Amino acid sequence: MITDLEAMYAALEQAGLAAEAGEVPIGAVAVYNGAIIARGQNRVIRDQDPTAHAEIVALRAAATALGNYRLNGVTLYVTLEPCAMCAGAMIHARIDRLVYAAIDPKAGAAGSVLEVLNHPRLNHQMQVEQGILAEDSAELLRSFFRERRS
Repeated sequence: MITDLEAMYAALEQAGLAAEAGEVPIGAVAVYNGAIIARGQNRVIRDQDPTAHAEIVALRAAATALGNYRLNGVTLYVTLEPCAMCAGAMIHARIDRLVYAAIDPKAGAAGSVLEVLNHPRLNHQMQVEQGILAEDSAELLRSFFRERRS
């Protein structure tokens, strides 16, 4: 059984790989029955796909792994608070739980800017937790953009 901390370290590893590839360093992993079943990292530049956020990449891989677009029982670990697109995909996938590291004060859709997840008028609710390895994730993002600016 993987712990929340171990899963978030795996997501941070994906974020690091994204940074090495020149992508914004965001990573995600999907966990089902205590094991990682899918990994994702930002791929928007490499794939020339505006939807290739880490969360979407991981959700697609998880759906393939489970053979179902419904991801009941899945926990998604992400290094940054999801945007509105990714939050919407999580709702449609019916994930049980989202754990994210750092808040996104510019585009976060889990409460920072928007409250897409667990809106009272939606039929799917999920458990949301924030803060595991938040400083590590935030520092990875800060250093990535600091290097880009210099």
